[in-house]
Amino acid sequence: MSRSVLITGGNRGIGLAIARAFAAEGDRVAVTYRSSPPSDPGLLAVPCDVTSTEQVDAAFTAVEAAHGPVEILVANAGITQDTLLPLMSDEAFTSVVDTNLGGAFRVARRASRRMLRARRGRIVFISSVVGATGGAGQANYAASKAGLVGLARSVARELGPRGITANVVAPGLVTSDMTAVLSAERQQAILARTASGRATEPDEIARSVVYLASEAAATVNGSVLTIDGGLSAGV
Repeated sequence: MSRSVLITGGNRGIGLAIARAFAAEGDRVAVTYRSSPPSDPGLLAVPCDVTSTEQVDAAFTAVEAAHGPVEILVANAGITQDTLLPLMSDEAFTSVVDTNLGGAFRVARRASRRMLRARRGRIVFISSVVGATGGAGQANYAASKAGLVGLARSVARELGPRGITANVVAPGLVTSDMTAVLSAERQQAILARTASGRATEPDEIARSVVYLASEAAATVNGSVLTIDGGLSAGV
């Protein structure tokens, strides 16, 4: 059956790959964006800043009118503002945490209301291996991504009895616009610690998210699926 799917930050990179993967399954797919919508004609693009409760509600209202209540939510929207701790401003810390963690909370809260009525739903939070390993100059980003694990596991315990699952996907180095800003030296240093010796492709992340949203994963709840080519093995 075609399902109503919403991916935040789904206009590029990992989010767009996830959106395309669900669309290929025959689902009704919507994505949120802040700057520019994706060019894919099969995707419903709605503007939304996930730091705004009002914009989150408006985005869900638009998706519900077009596709019906959201059955699968992928909380992917995120930003970085890497700065060494002594130089990191309050704004750099709070803006990253409010977007990456606060935004995920806002969209999960809004989605849960209709999921509870239906007694079914899938929520997938896109975290990062940095949430488990930490990263120099990434105290804000790592804290926000680590927080997603606690959020997901709390949601899993709270909503699991009503047929709703909440899981986390934690990618390592992924070929995307976000990682393209890293210097070649930095990327090589990461790959040198990665068992597979290569970056993960967005499509590989997307396939894992589609699995977590499937009936095959009905009892996978409160889990963290790390997809990093072995970067964090043994950590």
